[in-house]
Amino acid sequence: MRMALLGAGRIGRLHARLLKETAGVDEVLVADVEAERATAVAAETGTTAVPTIDEAVARGDALVIAAATDAHDGLIRAGAARRIPIFCEKPLSLDLEATRELVALVRDAGVQLQVGFQRRFDPAYGEARRLIESGELGTIYVVRLAGHDPAPPHEAYIPASGGLFRDFSIHDFDVLRWLTGSEVEEVYADGGVLGFEVFRKYDDVDTAVATLRLDDGTLGVLTVARHDPLGYDIRTEVFGSKDSISVGLGPHTPMRSVEPGVPPPAGPAWQNFLVRFEEAYRLELAEFVRVARGEAPSPCTGEDALQALRIAIAATRSRVEHRPVRIAEVA
Repeated sequence: MRMALLGAGRIGRLHARLLKETAGVDEVLVADVEAERATAVAAETGTTAVPTIDEAVARGDALVIAAATDAHDGLIRAGAARRIPIFCEKPLSLDLEATRELVALVRDAGVQLQVGFQRRFDPAYGEARRLIESGELGTIYVVRLAGHDPAPPHEAYIPASGGLFRDFSIHDFDVLRWLTGSEVEEVYADGGVLGFEVFRKYDDVDTAVATLRLDDGTLGVLTVARHDPLGYDIRTEVFGSKDSISVGLGPHTPMRSVEPGVPPPAGPAWQNFLVRFEEAYRLELAEFVRVARGEAPSPCTGEDALQALRIAIAATRSRVEHRPVRIAEVA
């Protein structure tokens, strides 16, 4: 199998290395709009640099899209035109209607599309889902999610990000659906600019909260922030009638207890998402190889991406309008 990797930035560099190590991948073709960047990544990872994106698409048996968000639409369409399997990092698009069109396009073309919500492949999240599905936690009362980045992005990224909920929290919205097997019905969100005035310039926030009501009555609570001076803090806590569990709580959690006699985490703290979720990315890409070979259906479809985007849009609307927003309003 010849895998065409489109995009050689930070996440593309990781994907090149992981794909090179993945069983079933015979060659990795790396392409980027900046050809020299693809050349550098290929040299670093032992993969093959291709001069242009178009050539990589034409030569690949499957596509892994790790390019900038505004390029996703065109690259998905190019893969669908060739009717080859596609892996695309989130989001498919920041626009709801464009996302719907892409989902319909790949479905009508009979193309397998896997969306990059890597938390679904993290071993701890997998165990949490197993415990929920097995009933070992009992009735799920509340799912509490935390997403705190170590540092805000550079200014140029902010207006292109789609806002805090679309850019960052969309992972939490997806994993909430995946863990519980339930759909979000309503969201109420608020936020503010507490540390970095540049976000106000783009009608965005650096800190936010949200409450979510699921269709089975379960409640979700989310905190999200662009700055955590201690590191990358991603946690999910599930509180049930029989047991309570946490994902992301351990020696690398960038948080310490002030209870007397409780030692700080052994560390080092997770510094970014590439470190925290490397194993999840590895397993995710290995599964995509199975999808591309026709051995498994997509574990994270375009429809999943569409639903997560609807929740993110509802949360953004709720923050701006200061009211609860039902997901059905994002139609």
